[in-house]
Amino acid sequence: MMRIFFLFTFSVTFFSCNSSRLQPTAEEMQKIRFDLSQLDENGLLGPENGKVALDYEFCIPQKGQYRQEVERIDPSLKIQTAKGRIGCSRDQYLCLGNTHQKNYKEVLYRLARLSYIERIERTFFE
Repeated sequence: MMRIFFLFTFSVTFFSCNSSRLQPTAEEMQKIRFDLSQLDENGLLGPENGKVALDYEFCIPQKGQYRQEVERIDPSLKIQTAKGRIGCSRDQYLCLGNTHQKNYKEVLYRLARLSYIERIERTFFE
């Protein structure tokens, strides 16, 4: 019985401590350069009969550990060695993702927390 009580107490404490970190700081929110309030609960925007996902891009250093970290956070990512509209340098990867995924806000918040991501911009494909 004591073991169950301990596990319950630990779980409540652990999840309550982590849940406060789901909300990004003002500095982290400034990295996300588009309006999240335009998106519905499914990460889509636009009229009811023409909803689309919002595509975004950001740069990360060309290091395996950073690539693995962002891929774990955001399953929608496509990673390239291109400049993109955002202008990644030769020693950076271009990361392309979209909001049509489960928990898209949490994904963006977690990306914005990473010190090596300077900004996350909306991107448009032609």
